[in-house]
Amino acid sequence: MSWRRLTAENTATIRTAAYGAVSLMSVASTSPHQAATVGAQALTSAIGFTGHVLQAKTRDVKLKGKTAAALADQVLPALTEAVALLNAQDPAEADNFRAVIAVAIDAAATTQGHAGPVAADMARKITAAIA
Repeated sequence: MSWRRLTAENTATIRTAAYGAVSLMSVASTSPHQAATVGAQALTSAIGFTGHVLQAKTRDVKLKGKTAAALADQVLPALTEAVALLNAQDPAEADNFRAVIAVAIDAAATTQGHAGPVAADMARKITAAIA
């Protein structure tokens, strides 16, 4: 699959969804900086089409929320939209995106060796958005 089949707006949605998910996990973590670091590392380690999109050098990720609720209002629908966009192009790549997000949220949630209740709840919300 060529990532050029998607518009710039589509790829921005995918990047916003992915990096927004890491941001949500960071907000929910007892160690926000570490959660953001390991979550972003998971995203930059992605391969396939998703990896190319997430690793593109752009400045189109615009996370506007100043609170967890506002951030979730932007990110959760973007996650659902990203999966739909990828699924329309290539269902296998939608599965890859889901797997990348799952690894990123797991990494971000377990910075202290286990996910606390707040991080676990946020991970469930993100997982539901990409289901």
